Amino acid sequence: MPEGRKITALYCRLSREDDTEGESNSIANQKRILGDYAREHGFENPVYFVDDGYSGTNFDRPAFQEMLELVEQERIKTCIVKDLSRFGRNFIMAGVYMNITFLEHDVRFIAINDNYDSTDQNSTDSDFAQLRNWFNEFYAKDTSRKIRAVTRARGERG
Repeated sequence: MPEGRKITALYCRLSREDDTEGESNSIANQKRILGDYAREHGFENPVYFVDDGYSGTNFDRPAFQEMLELVEQERIKTCIVKDLSRFGRNFIMAGVYMNITFLEHDVRFIAINDNYDSTDQNSTDSDFAQLRNWFNEFYAKDTSRKIRAVTRARGERG
């Protein structure tokens, strides 16, 4: 990265559980959506941060942590994700990063499919972002419960 030029962070994440949802959440699809969006909207210096195979229920993910370090070093101007569930599925921590960390470091945050843009805090979509984050966490817990039930049933059948 040239010195002084801030990054547009394009963040992708896919967990093993999300992989069952098919191509729509694949890393390749997320990269295409994010790259197209950045080009069409004039975001400069795009850099992909990819966590493939990591749960969104915690933020201890290598690419996310690398991106966070750059945020704290004031090297990122904008962070763009496909949707809020790709950012994370932990209601409290997603809120901390979106509403505190990114604001403190003047990072614009965009979730394309959720029509969320931190520069427009008065939009209806902004009001619903935290509710969506809560539903994303609930979805992860529900999926985990279902996977454990299937595994338990397989074990009982031998």
